Amino acid sequence: MRTFKKNAGFTLIELMIVVAIIAIIASVAIPRLMAARLSANESAAISTLRSLTSAQAQVQSSGAIDTDGDGSGEYGGFAELAGTIPCRVTNAGVAAAGVAGTDELNPPVLSAAFGNVANSQVTRSGYVFQMYLPDAARDLVAEDAAGGYAATFPDPDNGEVLWCCYAWPVNFSQTGNRVFFVNQAGDIYQYNNKGTNNYTGSAGGPAPDAIFQTAQDMGSPVCNVAGAVLGTDGENWVPVQ
Repeated sequence: MRTFKKNAGFTLIELMIVVAIIAIIASVAIPRLMAARLSANESAAISTLRSLTSAQAQVQSSGAIDTDGDGSGEYGGFAELAGTIPCRVTNAGVAAAGVAGTDELNPPVLSAAFGNVANSQVTRSGYVFQMYLPDAARDLVAEDAAGGYAATFPDPDNGEVLWCCYAWPVNFSQTGNRVFFVNQAGDIYQYNNKGTNNYTGSAGGPAPDAIFQTAQDMGSPVCNVAGAVLGTDGENWVPVQ
């Protein structure tokens, strides 16, 4: 008489136990992984703003951009700093009448990846970055949609002393939480993004003058929490420690 061995395998109860264990492990691990990712993206955004501060100082001190021909350098936009478009040049020294140049910055002071400007913004590591330079009234001028300033030239005199940049999450709570800001002073500020305003996505960033005490004036002081002076967006922006 021929006998057959019963095929070994898992019972339904055993499989259910395994699935339950995996679910428990995932419920603990996934939030931790998400938190680690958010922290890494926020740290990368802060690091980028610090690098940007150094890059702007280098370009301004070199005089690589000098649209009024007075010998004092001006700050640049992302595409100019990354060397993906020609830097602005002087128009025979006529004040406030610079023109688009023909030469890119060489060597560039930022990675070429920062030259990938879309909708006047650069997206890196889960964060949207937007740069502003001043006009003659110190209002904030964004880069053209694809980078550069052919549409609206910044003021050369104010452009020698003022610039700023914001960074906010591509997707709040998934790619980052906090919003960051830096300007020519080199101090980085943050907003926890949990107040009245929630900044997220390319179309949902802060207004250009959000952190400043005076509307449409990037030469005005930034908000002063210690002095109970908020930004024009009504939020608390505090220095990154």
